[in-house]
Amino acid sequence: MSTSEVRWADLRSDTVTQPSTAMRDAMYRAEVGDDVWGDDPTVNRLQAMAAEMFGFEAGLFAPSGTQTNLIALMTHCGRGDEYLVGQEAHTYKYEGGGAAVLGSIQPQPILNQPDGSIALADIDAYIKPNDHHFARTRVLALENTIGGRVLPADYVRRATELAHLRGLSTHLDGARIANAAVKQGVSLREAAAGFDSVSVCLSKGLGAPVGSVLLGGRGFIEQAKRWRKMLGGGMRQAGVLAAAGIYALEHNVARLAEDHANATALADGLRAIGLTVSAPQTNIVYVDVPAERCGPLQKALEAVQVRTSITPKTRFVTHMDVDADGIARTVATFRSFFGA
Repeated sequence: MSTSEVRWADLRSDTVTQPSTAMRDAMYRAEVGDDVWGDDPTVNRLQAMAAEMFGFEAGLFAPSGTQTNLIALMTHCGRGDEYLVGQEAHTYKYEGGGAAVLGSIQPQPILNQPDGSIALADIDAYIKPNDHHFARTRVLALENTIGGRVLPADYVRRATELAHLRGLSTHLDGARIANAAVKQGVSLREAAAGFDSVSVCLSKGLGAPVGSVLLGGRGFIEQAKRWRKMLGGGMRQAGVLAAAGIYALEHNVARLAEDHANATALADGLRAIGLTVSAPQTNIVYVDVPAERCGPLQKALEAVQVRTSITPKTRFVTHMDVDADGIARTVATFRSFFGA
C-alpha cells in the first residue's frame, strides 16, 4: 500500500473526527424549523433525548461547549458573583476568560489534586463569607473527565453534597462525560448525578461535527435561552446539526471503550520503548519527549501519515477515526526514531 493510500491517524484531539456516512445521511434527512422560535423538531428531539439520558428536565443546544459552559455560569451567577473551579479546568484555563470578560463573574481557581479533583477542604475554605468585601460564591464547577482522568464517583457525590450544603449550585463541564461513564461502567444519568447543570459535548468522542447540549431544570434552561441569544448562539434551521447529535447519542457512546483500549495499547507500546508515559484512564495519553527531539519526531510521524503536536509533554487523544493500524504505526515510528 502506498503512503497516499494509508489512512491518516490524527492524534491531536478527539475534536477532529469526521461524521460517518450514516451520520451524514441522518443530517441530510433531518426535519428542520426555526430553532430560535423553538419549532425545529430535530433540535427539540435532541434536547429532550439528552435531558432524559442524563437525568434532567430540559436541554439547550448550542454551537460549542465553551458557549454552554459560559451560558451555565451566567445563568447561575450575577455580576460580582464567583465560581469555584480547578486551576486545570477548561472553564478557567482554556475558554478565553469568558466568564470574567462577558459575565462579570469572578473565577476562584483552586489547586487540582493529582487525580483531577479539588480537595473538599479547599472547596470549603474558598467559599466566601457573606460580607460585601467579597465576591459572592455561587457555583462549584467541576470537570469530568479532566485531562483524561475520571473523577471518582464517591468524590463527586461528596463534593456536590458539600456545595449544596453550603448553598452553592453545581455545574459540570462534561465535555467527555460519556468517556467517564463508559470507563466506570455506569449510566450517563449516574455520571451526571449531583449536578444542577451539565454541559455535554457532542463533537469530541461522540463524533458529531459540531455542538454541545446544556442540561438543567426547566426554569434554568428558560433563563439560559436568553443568554444563548445574547451570546450569539441562537441558530435557525439547526436540525441538520442536531441530527448528528442524536445519531451520536444513539450509536457512539458504548463504542468509546474502543478508544480507551487504543489509548492503552498506545501507552503500553511507548512505555516499552523506555519513554515516560502516563497510564491512560480513558482516551488521553501523555508522553515525555526530549525537547530537542520534538521537531524531528513530528516530521517522522507526518511521513507515515500520523498527525500530532509533539511537545516535551505530548498529548495523544484517541477517537473513532484512529484505528488499531494507526496506533501500531505510531508506536513503530517511535521505536524506529528512538532506536528501540
